[in-house]
Amino acid sequence: MDFQPTEDQRDLRAGVRGLLEGRYGREALRAAVDAAAGAGTAVDRGLWRELGEAGFFALRLPESEGGVGLGLPEAVLVFEEAGRALVPGPLVATHLAAGVVPGAAAGTAVVTAFDLAGDLVAYLGEADAVLGAAVLPVGEPVRAADPLTPLHRVARQGGAEESASASVSAYVSEGALLTAALQVGSALRTVELAVRYAGEREQFGQPIGAFQAVKHSCAQMLVRAEVARTAVYAAAVTGDPGEAAGAKLLADEAAVRNARDCLQVHGGMGFTWEADVHLHLKRAWVRAEQWRTAAEAEELLAAELLDSAG
Repeated sequence: MDFQPTEDQRDLRAGVRGLLEGRYGREALRAAVDAAAGAGTAVDRGLWRELGEAGFFALRLPESEGGVGLGLPEAVLVFEEAGRALVPGPLVATHLAAGVVPGAAAGTAVVTAFDLAGDLVAYLGEADAVLGAAVLPVGEPVRAADPLTPLHRVARQGGAEESASASVSAYVSEGALLTAALQVGSALRTVELAVRYAGEREQFGQPIGAFQAVKHSCAQMLVRAEVARTAVYAAAVTGDPGEAAGAKLLADEAAVRNARDCLQVHGGMGFTWEADVHLHLKRAWVRAEQWRTAAEAEELLAAELLDSAG
C-alpha cells in the first residue's frame, strides 16, 4: 500500500501553502500579535473568509451540500500547512461545524468549541457560535500564554454548557487528529527555523550548524516531526480513534520539544519577543490541551491494549 500523497493531494497542500504565504506571512503574523495586544482580537475575519472560499472549512462536506467532497487525509494536509503558518483562530472547531452551523463552511462565521479541559474556552470573545451550544455563553477574559489564543473562563452551572460539552464528544477523535496535524506543521516549521539559523549564526569563525551538538539537536527535531507526521497521516487513512490518540501524543511532543530545541539553537535570540520561536512554543502548549490531552490519549490507548489482551 502506498501512503505517499497523491499528485492531487500535493497540489492541494501547495495551494494552501501558497495562499497562506501570500496572505499570512511573517509580517502578517507579527501584525496579528500586535493587534491582539492592543485590541484583544486574534481572528482575521478577512483571512477567515478567504479560507472559506478556498474550501478549507467545507473540505469534507459532500459536493451535494456545497462542499469539496474530500476526506480526512486531505484535511490533515491543509491543517498541517495552517499549523506551519501559525494561523490563529478556532480552525478545528469551525471545520467540524461546517454543515452544522450556518456560515461555518463559507468562513463567514467563527465557531469555537468546549475543547479545553475545565472552564476555559478559546476565542469566545470573537466567536459567532460554540459548537453544540444554542447560544454563546458569557465568559470572563483570562490571561493566556499564547497572545494569539485569547481565553475566557465560563461559569459551568449545568445546562447549556454541559450539553454543548457532551455534543462535542462526538467530534473528539477528529478534533484531536486535526489538532495533531496543526502541531505537526508547527514542528516541521521549527525544524526549518533552527536549521536556517544554525547556518547563518557564526561562532569561532564558522556557522554553529557545524558543531556536533547543534547537528544532533536539529536531526532529533526532524525525526520527531517526521514520526509524528507519519502517525497523523496513517490515522487519517484508517480513521481509528486509538491511532488518532497516538498521533496526538506524538504530535504534541514533537511540537513542544521541537520549539524548545529551536529556542536553544537560537540561544539568547530565541528568548526575545522579536523571534518567532516563542510563538510556536506557546501555541504548542495550548494545542496540547485541546480536544485530547496526553493523559486522555494515554488512557484511551491503555484501554485498547487491555481490550485486545482480553
